[in-house]
Amino acid sequence: MQFDAPFISDEMQLEEEWLDYNGHLNMAFYNVLFDRGVDAIWQQLGFGPEYIKRTGHSTFSAEYHVCYLRELHMGAKVRASFQLLDHNDRSFHFYQELIHEDGWVAATGEGLGLHIDMSGPRVAKLPEENHARVKALFAAHSSLPRPARVGRQMSIRHKAGN
Repeated sequence: MQFDAPFISDEMQLEEEWLDYNGHLNMAFYNVLFDRGVDAIWQQLGFGPEYIKRTGHSTFSAEYHVCYLRELHMGAKVRASFQLLDHNDRSFHFYQELIHEDGWVAATGEGLGLHIDMSGPRVAKLPEENHARVKALFAAHSSLPRPARVGRQMSIRHKAGN
């Protein structure tokens, strides 16, 4: 199976009700765009909506960090990237960017996803067919440079003497 490196979603548009009182995209909806942006790659990996019905398994987000770099306003069109950074037989570490139609990056996201047996729910091993696809995606992405924003630590910077 062939995968793009990195994966880039189809173009998405903002919805008017997603704007906040500042006139730009509310922070919650950056996550919506990141999430919608992985739908196609999830299908390629075999994790689409039919997967849960067929297997009783799904994927969950365990952790997700967003960096807001530039405001998005009504009328903006964006695409979401997806780069697989690491994986094992139960989880995957990934990086995303929301890319404005003019080419600039509006936000970045870094996440940890888990494969879940919904009968628990509990973390569970990936079926070999899906794990083989995850391995193929990782092979396609392993030649990409590690994004500079991966692994950022959150803290307040203090001036000397304060």
